[in-house]
Amino acid sequence: MSGDFTQIMRTEHLPTRIATQFSRQIQKGALKPGDKLPTELAMSKSFGVSRTVIREAIAQLRNEGMIETRQGVGAFVIERPTRHIRLDDGGQMDKHAFRDLFQLRVPLEIEAAGLAATYHRAEHLQQMDEALARITATGENANDGIVADLDFHRTIAVATGNDYFVQFLGAISDRIMQTIVASRERLQLVEIVAVVRREHSELRDAIAARDPLRAREAMRTHMRNSAERVALQLEVYA
Repeated sequence: MSGDFTQIMRTEHLPTRIATQFSRQIQKGALKPGDKLPTELAMSKSFGVSRTVIREAIAQLRNEGMIETRQGVGAFVIERPTRHIRLDDGGQMDKHAFRDLFQLRVPLEIEAAGLAATYHRAEHLQQMDEALARITATGENANDGIVADLDFHRTIAVATGNDYFVQFLGAISDRIMQTIVASRERLQLVEIVAVVRREHSELRDAIAARDPLRAREAMRTHMRNSAERVALQLEVYA
C-alpha cells in the first residue's frame, strides 16, 4: 500500500478514520476510477486494525458512492457524481450528537421509505433480502450485521430514484454506523438482532407492497425505536 496511509490511533473511530484516508486519496487523484483497493488482509496489516474494521470502512466508502465492491473480486474506485456531499469527520459522538443526527434522519428516512414503496424495482427488494439475511450475524461476524444494517438503509435510499437521498445518507453513514454500534453495546446482541430484523422486515414488506403510508409508518417506528436504543426520547411528527 501507499506510504501516504498512516496507522490509526485506537481512541479514534477506526472505520471512519480509515475511510477518510481513502477518501482523501481519491479526492486528490492518487486513487483513480477503476483502481482496485488492496485486499482486506493487506489493509488490515497496513493500518494495524482487524479485518472487521476494514469491512466497516469499505462499507462506508461504498455508501458514500466512492467505491463499488464486486463479489469475489474486490473493491474498486468508481467515477464520482458531479453532485457529491461529504461532511467533515466529527469523531466520536456523544448524546447531543446522536440527537442531532436523529433529528436529521427522521424526516429524511421516513420520506425515503415512502418514495421507495412507490418507485422500487425488483433488484432493490433482492438487495434488501440479502441485507436482512446478514443483519442476523452474531459472534465473530457481528460486525457484518452492522454493515448489513447500513446497506439496507442505503438500498432504500437508492430505491427512491433520487440521488440526493443516496448522497445525504452516504454523507452521514459513519454517524449512523456509530449509532448502530452504540445500540448493540447497550443491549444483549441476540435480543437486539431479533428486534432489528423484525423492524427491517416490516419495512421491507411495506415497500414490497407498494404502500407508501405503511412504509413511512414502519420507518417512523424504526427511527423512534432506534433512538430509544441509544437512550434518546424523540418526538416523531413526520
